[in-house]
Amino acid sequence: MSYTLGQLCDHVGGVLHGDGAKVIDRLATVKRAKSNELTFIANPKYVAALDTTEAGAVLVKNQSQANKVSNAIIVANPYLAFAKLTSLFNTSISLWTGIHVSAIVSENARLGENTIIGPNVVIENDVVLEDNVEISAGCVLGAHVSIGRNTKLKANVTIYHDVSIGEDCLIHSGAVIGADGFGFAQSPEAGGWQKIHQLGSVEIGNRVEVGANTTIDRGAIEDTRIGNGVIIDNQVQIAHNVEIGDNTAIAGCAAIAGSTIIGKNCTIAGGVGVIGHLNIVDNVHITAMSLVSKSITVPGSYSSGTGLDSTEKWRRSAARLRRIDEMAKTIAQLEKQINKLN
Repeated sequence: MSYTLGQLCDHVGGVLHGDGAKVIDRLATVKRAKSNELTFIANPKYVAALDTTEAGAVLVKNQSQANKVSNAIIVANPYLAFAKLTSLFNTSISLWTGIHVSAIVSENARLGENTIIGPNVVIENDVVLEDNVEISAGCVLGAHVSIGRNTKLKANVTIYHDVSIGEDCLIHSGAVIGADGFGFAQSPEAGGWQKIHQLGSVEIGNRVEVGANTTIDRGAIEDTRIGNGVIIDNQVQIAHNVEIGDNTAIAGCAAIAGSTIIGKNCTIAGGVGVIGHLNIVDNVHITAMSLVSKSITVPGSYSSGTGLDSTEKWRRSAARLRRIDEMAKTIAQLEKQINKLN
């Protein structure tokens, strides 16, 4: 795939600096880019790399940066412009069209135009696939699943019965959507636990991306709901009856327990744990490895846990942490004695 610098400039609505006929074959990092490749400078600490880069062209933020190289595209947000250009160089295209001979598709399924169904796919009764849906090899769609137009499922995705997925979504390999939530009642008669059958489903909005091996459980009675524009990384666990607001981003290995409601435009970093039955308002940002144990009612950034240190220092800090309650009592006693002296 090759484009002229002028074409790329038009695509991102930038200002051209240099040769608009320059041919660009690939995108690359600023350190490794060659003369046929385009890179970008988004972080100010990498501006110095413009003096040594071999890139054929660079996405930059201002004219002073552009003056350091022969060819550039000036844009307000180089990282966003780079993101837009990646779609032009994307090589993940389908290797087949239509319905593969090995696929099993129910006679009751309703398929839209330009549907692609790959090898060994199973589509059960009353599934509805809108136009331009792509179901890659090995996927299983349970009964009454509905998928909106232009949505793509990568290989080996499993969608349980009654799940609804909107338009322009991307579900990566190994994701499981609509499995039972973790619902059990203690019961001596049942030998310890009585299963609570999960009678709800999962409702996913438009423009949602779900990462590889992520699981989204169905609701116990009402549905688990994922809003429009939500992005979810790999290996995330979303439990039954969770609700996630529009445009929220959740990074890898986060886990959200049942019936928690997360607002719009939130970011949840990697390894975060959120306990159940909480409410988190819009525009909350939770840093990596935090444990959210109570509702958050005010927008802002939140953190918990302890930072990394050498093992020796960490052990000393941990030992002191265990003594905090004792130390607090001692300080309170000393304060009382000082108050008596005054």
